[in-house]
Amino acid sequence: MSVDKPTLSINVPNFGPLLAQDDYDRFVRFCVAADRAGIDRVMVTDHVVMGSDTSGYTWSAFPTEPDAVWLEPLTMLALLAGRTERVRLGTGIVIAALRGGAVLAKTAATLDLVSGGRFDLGVGTGWQAREYEAAGLDFAKRGPLLDDALATCRALWSGAPAAVSTPRLSFEDAYCSPRPAAGRSIPIWVSGSLSKPVVRRVTTWGDGWIPIMGATDEDLAAGTALLRRSFAEAGRDPQSLQVRGRLVVERRANGSIDLDRTMDGAEALVASGATDLMMAVAGIDPDPDAAEAALPGLVAAFRSRLH
Repeated sequence: MSVDKPTLSINVPNFGPLLAQDDYDRFVRFCVAADRAGIDRVMVTDHVVMGSDTSGYTWSAFPTEPDAVWLEPLTMLALLAGRTERVRLGTGIVIAALRGGAVLAKTAATLDLVSGGRFDLGVGTGWQAREYEAAGLDFAKRGPLLDDALATCRALWSGAPAAVSTPRLSFEDAYCSPRPAAGRSIPIWVSGSLSKPVVRRVTTWGDGWIPIMGATDEDLAAGTALLRRSFAEAGRDPQSLQVRGRLVVERRANGSIDLDRTMDGAEALVASGATDLMMAVAGIDPDPDAAEAALPGLVAAFRSRLH
């Protein structure tokens, strides 16, 4: 099935002082407002533990101190499932290997069930060795561990009894219920720069690609073309590939949001292959109340220009 119209998502910080500190209700209220404003997807991110050395985070200064609040993403999405009505609920990303494939498959299928089929599972390997050490796992094997987790999820979601056999993991005669409804599965979005293992991962188990932070429109276009070729070679519909682009909210000289320039950027991302455009709360406005108030206008401009 080909991707239809582009979607508009928002990455809502489930960490740090902006929305998650002390009173998670502010986080929930923001997500409910996003649902009512017509945002297509709200997303949260993952860290299980944090070490004091964050130099492995190479994209910018790490956004929190090591001991800052970081609410567990799947737990928070389960809470949102009961407080929202139509918005999709996603992880962008969850570090899949830290939970193990069987536990992740059970948790994700339960979350998909209680949300009425609204869950998107974004996965990655993460960048911090300390998290793998705390889970008793080898950081050097994070790629193969992610492969095992994805193979297990797909097998346990597909039917019963399920079996998996990889160089590191083998089981059979396994039943895991609930499973996604017949004819439907949970979309998996795989993050990373498109090394051969990541291309294989997206093509084998994924529905979507999450480019690394800092990817340009040119990177997006090249990566989309590469993955579509890989999908075609694997017998999958190249037009079914979903791709996430990071939408910058532009401002006028007086500090107000420039909707026209913002949507120019949205059109450029879609032309480069993006099917989902993601905004960050702080990128809309550092004040979450102002960011919340801006959501209906951003949604209306997006629908007017791109639908």
